[in-house]
Amino acid sequence: MNPEHKIALITGGANRVGGHITRALARAGADVVIHYHRSETEARATADEVRAMGVQAYLVGADLNDIQALDRLFQEIEEAAGGLDILINSAAIMESIPFEDVTPGDWERTMNINLRAPFFCIQKAAAMMSRRGAGAIVNISDIAGRQPWPRFPVHSLSKSAVEMLTAVSALTFGPEIRVNAVAPGPVLKPRSMSDERWQALGQDLPLQRTGSAEDVARAVLFLIENDYITGETIAVDGGNQWVS
Repeated sequence: MNPEHKIALITGGANRVGGHITRALARAGADVVIHYHRSETEARATADEVRAMGVQAYLVGADLNDIQALDRLFQEIEEAAGGLDILINSAAIMESIPFEDVTPGDWERTMNINLRAPFFCIQKAAAMMSRRGAGAIVNISDIAGRQPWPRFPVHSLSKSAVEMLTAVSALTFGPEIRVNAVAPGPVLKPRSMSDERWQALGQDLPLQRTGSAEDVARAVLFLIENDYITGETIAVDGGNQWVS
């Protein structure tokens, strides 16, 4: 699918990796719907930036932990943009909670945002895309879905399930709608991590460097544009998945 003149929803599209994906789609000529929850200031700044590229930008705020808010999100998109061609499920949370300390509330919060929300976003987006005859969906997974991370047990489980969601929905909605995923590795330094630790982490990879959010954005565009790929998850991790 050529993104030019298409309408793309990016959940969590205001900043960090989601913001880079938003800007990449805008540079490719797509009109963007920027979803945010608490990052309204950043969302408005990103919208101003992409409008300067000559494309439309719509802002929609929603707490994806609230299923009714998710329903309203797609109603607002229909009213504002008139349809949808591309969905990027980027919004997620990543909480470090030891297995033995996880509460039902912790479980629900992560699973609701990282898995339930992408599931129902796909369901609703696919209905809108079907009316337009085609669509492309890219889920943002994580290498934590491929490696057991004891410090992030619920997050790891949620991202592993996102990859299965990708495969199941690709089979469900093809051939008109393609569904793929990107599993980033170390592409954006956590705010709590020192520069020294981040550089050392990169040196342990086969490519001996960390990546960037732009690396993820380019992979997302590749999956949107290549019409003969569906049900796949591409790791953008510098070879991290092969490091023991």
